Amino acid sequence: MVESVHTDGRAGIDAGLVQRLIATQFPQWRDLPVRPVKLDGWDNRTYRLGDEMTVRLPTAVGYTPAIDKEDRWLPILAPSLPVPVPEPLAKGAPGEGYPFSWSIRGWLDGTTASVERINDLSAFATSVAEFILALQRIDATDGPQAGAHSFYRGAPPVHYDDETRRSLTALNGRIDTEKASAVWGVALEAAWHGPPVWFHGDIASGNLLVKDGRLAAVIDFGTSGVGDPACDLVIAWTMFSAESREAFRSAVAQDSDTWARARGWALWKALITLADDIDTNETRAAVNRRVIAEVLADHDRAG
Repeated sequence: MVESVHTDGRAGIDAGLVQRLIATQFPQWRDLPVRPVKLDGWDNRTYRLGDEMTVRLPTAVGYTPAIDKEDRWLPILAPSLPVPVPEPLAKGAPGEGYPFSWSIRGWLDGTTASVERINDLSAFATSVAEFILALQRIDATDGPQAGAHSFYRGAPPVHYDDETRRSLTALNGRIDTEKASAVWGVALEAAWHGPPVWFHGDIASGNLLVKDGRLAAVIDFGTSGVGDPACDLVIAWTMFSAESREAFRSAVAQDSDTWARARGWALWKALITLADDIDTNETRAAVNRRVIAEVLADHDRAG
């Protein structure tokens, strides 16, 4: 039974398609209701299947490597992590006009993180740091090396140098591009010399679930891999501030060069997004202006 039809131009995905895929490939679940989730991502469309499962369908070919990666590695990572992560239950094949592999996962209770849903933001920041450290401690042998599958999270930020410099040129005169360029340059120079470790790749509010005001689960390991963990520190500026940022910084215990690269990752994303939105989306532009300003101020404090 399809409870709600939700159509999306991305890969032609809607609840009817999900129901047909389930009926043909997993007939044991064909009578379960299919419902779109309230908050969805861009890389994948997600639907709830009954009360205990979710269905995730990549929206473009670039997001499909995550299916096999997560199916292989999430069961290995899960036992060593302090909060639940998605449990792969089945993998679907292309069909019904949909061209990619897709997955069925166990449902995780919780709502996406936001400041107003969290009891103590500094304690929450510490919990996120503890998750990152637990992930880093897991044996990275044979793990997926950072690259195209992780959209180069975990690789040196120089991969996005041209994109960043184009954004700086586009924003010249509208932000402090001289200082931003200097911060980006420091990020490029602060090379990672440690052994590869596991990283999530997108530690952001939308991938952190909260229940009873506390961190309850971490989802969406599509950009995960092994390499440089600096990308996992970006939440210091995108969600945390003041006391919560310092609680996160203290608990996650990364060296100064890693923080320099993290500022580069945060700056890259905020710059490219601001360059696109500055004249068209005032709300989103304001968010990215704030991130840029706080990254630049953090760089000054770091000396």
